[in-house]
Amino acid sequence: MNARHLLAATAVLATGIAAAQFALAQTTTQDKSGAPGMSKSDANRLIAIAQANLAEVAAGKMASEKSNNPDVKAFAQMMVDDHSKGLEETKKVAAAKNVTLPAEPDAAHKKMAAHLGTLSGPAFDKEYVSKAGVADHIKVHAALKDDIANAHDADVKALASKLEPTVAHHEEMAKKLNSAMK
Repeated sequence: MNARHLLAATAVLATGIAAAQFALAQTTTQDKSGAPGMSKSDANRLIAIAQANLAEVAAGKMASEKSNNPDVKAFAQMMVDDHSKGLEETKKVAAAKNVTLPAEPDAAHKKMAAHLGTLSGPAFDKEYVSKAGVADHIKVHAALKDDIANAHDADVKALASKLEPTVAHHEEMAKKLNSAMK
């Protein structure tokens, strides 16, 4: 093999290695069999779904304890129940895909919880329903629709499809509750 052929072969090999490294960099997980798992964007979608569930459970627990309004308490308990189920479903998919999920709400939701902790009575109820109820559910509902449309991993897509109707229902209930409180 002459130098020109050796150089060409080396270039082809280097290109192949670079392509393999790029493909590997796009995959952040392995499934339980050790096969390559989901893309980083789909792993991030799964983490976001978990984060939304964590935040709703935490805020719902706070509202169940702090609120004196029976409608707010009922809504909060539904958030705890439904989002706890959603979190368990998310954990199952994450375990199968070897994705590590957060164990607590993110900084923005911790800040909201700290603010809610300073409120009481009707002021607490209004803030909880408008922020954790309406605003968060609008945001999460839109994210789930995006996950359904754009996730590449079939399990992430299926999880988003399963959770979307519940979140849509929560959004609608939160809007009605919010309107009734004004």
